[in-house]
Amino acid sequence: MKVPGSRRNRGSRRLRSGAYALAAVVAAATLAAGCGSGSGSSGAGGGASGAPSGVPTGAGSGGLGSKAVTNYLSYTGGKAGPANKSLPPVTIGYVNQQGGPTVVGALATVGAQMAVNYVNAQLDGVDGHPVKLDTCFIASAEEEGTTCAQKFLADKKVDVIDMGGVAIGVQPFFNTLGGAKPVIDGVAATTTDAVQKNAVILFGDVTHVLGPFGTYATKVLHAKTAALVYPSDNAGIVAGAVAIKAALEKAGVTVKSVGYSESQTDLTSVLTAANAQTADMVIPYSDASGCVNLAKSLTQLGITDPRKIVSAPLCLNGQVAAGLGGQFPKWTYAIASSLFGDKTDPGMPAYEAVAKKYSTPADESDPWNIVDFGQLLTTVKVLDEVGYSHLSPSAIEAKAKAFKGPQALGAPALDCGKYPSAPAVCNDRAQFFQFTGMTGGHPNFTKMAGWLQPPS
Repeated sequence: MKVPGSRRNRGSRRLRSGAYALAAVVAAATLAAGCGSGSGSSGAGGGASGAPSGVPTGAGSGGLGSKAVTNYLSYTGGKAGPANKSLPPVTIGYVNQQGGPTVVGALATVGAQMAVNYVNAQLDGVDGHPVKLDTCFIASAEEEGTTCAQKFLADKKVDVIDMGGVAIGVQPFFNTLGGAKPVIDGVAATTTDAVQKNAVILFGDVTHVLGPFGTYATKVLHAKTAALVYPSDNAGIVAGAVAIKAALEKAGVTVKSVGYSESQTDLTSVLTAANAQTADMVIPYSDASGCVNLAKSLTQLGITDPRKIVSAPLCLNGQVAAGLGGQFPKWTYAIASSLFGDKTDPGMPAYEAVAKKYSTPADESDPWNIVDFGQLLTTVKVLDEVGYSHLSPSAIEAKAKAFKGPQALGAPALDCGKYPSAPAVCNDRAQFFQFTGMTGGHPNFTKMAGWLQPPS
């Protein structure tokens, strides 16, 4: 592994679009604010018992295994050494939702800038030219998406735009952009992103990365029945619940799904109505605000088997841990990127080495930091492959769509355009990890299944 290093660079209204949910699904979601340094570790990978041959379980290497990206210099195709500051910069447009009452990816911009600082200091920028982010932030209004698109259209130095965690103003952003410049997205926070013909979503979207729930249910748990509970007055969560139910039913699992109001605190009756006590698989699907109530209600009903309680990692959140005596819910979680601190993942040491020099302990494990770091590395890889003298929106878009992976800190293979109804989606894989407890303030996980795809 070659990760040359030098200096360090530090970089009221609840979200209803499901973007926070997707961030956790697509990203590692190991530690959120309020959970100490975030330098958690993963336990040794032990597979789920009873998994049939051919289903990747926790045994063996994690992450991308032998395909893991361990050398960022080779990955981007750059040259060792700093970029030439005397050369004109390569400007990447960057849009994120921040600065308002609803923050989707608080550290998305930090992760992107971390990658830029690292690339400029050690990977020669792009053909020797330093990389620069031209940022535009959406705080709270839909029309701000229009403003950002207009800004990037007016800047002739911007040939490509990277998107962080954005749920507000996405439709007007793409409408105004009109396909004139390509957009590289790590996490698709809305379904609007997925249908764009000029975009690529490297880590997937909520509809497709929840599909592996069906495969996990039948191939690992051998489940025939499932109980799914979710807040039916949260539009984003409802979209995810619909995707999970569809995947389970496609896999042949009988699903009893029950919605409830987010204001409801005692959820024992909801779980009972979903037949959770007898179901082979239980899916408590909520954003972080509902996780404590779900965990307590499950315990009250005696439903405590962490192997059969499966969720997106929305509950791996500091506020949730605070409400449960310092522990996350001991469930199994689907994750569509590398898990920070996963000792079985050959790709983690490279990221950790860079983060040690260009990030902080509080930021390095954040899911948005990880995703946007990997996303920006891939953008630089695309720009390097096109070449500085040939950079143009059309050349960059073609090269980005042709990228097949492996994605740094992401899926082992990408297939942009696999889904005609969602041409921007490049990934539909997820791994499954079981949270086993905290040791010295650090979370421990056991890998239950490797990269799974939706049921065919």
